Amino acid sequence: MAPPTDLDQLVAALERAPQRPSSDYDLNPDVVLPEGRKLRPAAVLIGIAGNTVILTKRASHLKHHPGQVAFPGGKVDAIDADPVAAALREAQEEIGLDPASVTVLVDLPSHETVTGYTVHPVLARIDRDFAPVPEPGEVAEVFRVPLPLLLDASRYRIEQRRWRGVSRRYFVVPYGPHYIWGATARMLKALADRVTP
Repeated sequence: MAPPTDLDQLVAALERAPQRPSSDYDLNPDVVLPEGRKLRPAAVLIGIAGNTVILTKRASHLKHHPGQVAFPGGKVDAIDADPVAAALREAQEEIGLDPASVTVLVDLPSHETVTGYTVHPVLARIDRDFAPVPEPGEVAEVFRVPLPLLLDASRYRIEQRRWRGVSRRYFVVPYGPHYIWGATARMLKALADRVTP
């Protein structure tokens, strides 16, 4: 059986598949995590428009993760009712996505990052035509990636680089000129693994 190729198939497959959290440490089992570590809550929106996933390229002047590909999202603030509300607020701030044009479908398992966050990915359908408006202070570019490509687990590869003096392995899923890696690629790979027979 092939992986899902559209959103309806994806949601049906997710309903059948077991949920497992993911982590930036999944490919690095030798890392010893400190006991009692406190993770900050964050949320991202995996927005599906048509049969594509909306991604951003972060602005190059940002202090954290400059120039990296990411989902719209960020930390959960005190004003947010929950991670879903945070993902929708951040998507509106970063790419001009009106929450009224979004249908939340699934709150996916959390993902722990090496930067100390528990990220809650929210899978959602964008119901109306959407012309993104990147927030120039945060977003250099908004682009779309075909959903079937991202749901094909065979498209992902493992690469390695040194981070804080230690060799670290991570997933990559290339798309044209875009280098999708790190936490974004790991969350997408977890999604692909979960629905790939």
